[in-house]
Amino acid sequence: MTRAAVPGLPSPHPIGELLPALFAEDDFAQRFTAGLDTVLAPVFATLDNLPAYFQPRLAPGDFVDWLASWVAVDVDPAWPDEVRRAVVGRAMELHRWRGTRRGLTERLRLVLGAGAEIVDGGGVSWATAPGDAPLPAHSGEVLVRVWPLNGAALDEDQVLAVVRAGCPVHLTCRVEILPGAPGRAEG
Repeated sequence: MTRAAVPGLPSPHPIGELLPALFAEDDFAQRFTAGLDTVLAPVFATLDNLPAYFQPRLAPGDFVDWLASWVAVDVDPAWPDEVRRAVVGRAMELHRWRGTRRGLTERLRLVLGAGAEIVDGGGVSWATAPGDAPLPAHSGEVLVRVWPLNGAALDEDQVLAVVRAGCPVHLTCRVEILPGAPGRAEG
């Protein structure tokens, strides 16, 4: 989509009407300013609709990708348009929860239409009495079980890419892709 040279787009402020009365009947002046109107009409249309450009659900598709760079979101060109718009629109929320169970689960649901269960052994130990032996150290591994919510099979490479982007760097994320939700009978 381009915002230039839209055929037949009228200018809301024709320059020919703003000229002094001396040029109102001058054919050359009117044709010359009509050419300028053709060039300026897309600029006026863009400026008149500028607030919509900053709303991912309303902005032109190519502008959504540019907005993604503003909010530090890596969008995959393979994602459908509605997914790219949703990820960019919820970027601040996703950044806030990045590296957490909630953030990874939400990103998998939003981007891939996948449910997730994240099993983490935790990294904190405590004792009820002084002198008690501490629990063994955390293994540093997180198990991420993923399943499709809409019935379509999940692409393993896409799942791994989303998990890698949302898993904290100090942990190893192991991924299991299940055919359906755990505990749910397939039929």
